[in-house]
Amino acid sequence: MHDDDIDAARGLTHEAMELVRATTRPAGVPGPPPGPATPEWSSLWERRAKHLLRHDPDGCWVAELDGEVAGVAMALRREKLWALSAFFVRPTSQGAGIGAALLDAVLTYSQGCLRGIIISTSDPRAARRYRLAGFTLHPTIRISGTVRRSALPLVEAVREGGVGDRDLCDSIDRRTRGAAHGVDHEFLCAEYGLLVCDTLTGSGYCFVDRTGSPVLLAATNRKVAQRLLWTALASAPEESTVRIDYLTSDQEWAVDVALAAGLSLRTEGYVCLRHMRPPAPYLPSGAFL
Repeated sequence: MHDDDIDAARGLTHEAMELVRATTRPAGVPGPPPGPATPEWSSLWERRAKHLLRHDPDGCWVAELDGEVAGVAMALRREKLWALSAFFVRPTSQGAGIGAALLDAVLTYSQGCLRGIIISTSDPRAARRYRLAGFTLHPTIRISGTVRRSALPLVEAVREGGVGDRDLCDSIDRRTRGAAHGVDHEFLCAEYGLLVCDTLTGSGYCFVDRTGSPVLLAATNRKVAQRLLWTALASAPEESTVRIDYLTSDQEWAVDVALAAGLSLRTEGYVCLRHMRPPAPYLPSGAFL
């Protein structure tokens, strides 16, 4: 993959995501209608792609069909952990073997890594590919809704963080998932708010978007993780819809917070892991895992 592939890769990613959303949403579950990609989403996707191309050029691949980009896969390596950040094939090009070829290409970037992590949609074809590649599929919960403001507790020992907290965040990463996010923390700090809890009994951090939704959360114990999640939800604007994605069964601490906050749960997709157990307490980032 090269810089001049980004526009085409972004377009096919949105097209593939729209198809997955339309075909895997359970009946009766509301969601935004399909439509063109927003400028905000497009800009963020481009910045993430450039970040990965800069730091993981050997993990970023595109597939071409008849001279046009028909698939994209981007993987990253942080210490001894390999992660699949993006994997999409244009809907009109599916069934031609492009997905299998792309996955084979990005898996070569995992050589020498002890562990691997992928976040999968509910698409059975994707789940099948990941299982055949040796990953264990852990079904996940997606949480969404409007926070019940009356349920918000008084939370102490949580502060705003910044780039100076990178060493602390990396230390927490190594304890929860076995590898630091490293340079990804710099990207996340530039894009999102950061909450930090660092006490004598435990530490943790949480990146939060403008809706109050956690983008990435890691902590050394459940009590600290719950403090951070409650603080993130408290930052949600009135009537804003928050989302908490990719919860495995090991994240009951987050489910308990969500239920107390009046949010709704449903199953969707998988966290796919190789040679590791689900990190906990931990809420992975969709892009940086």
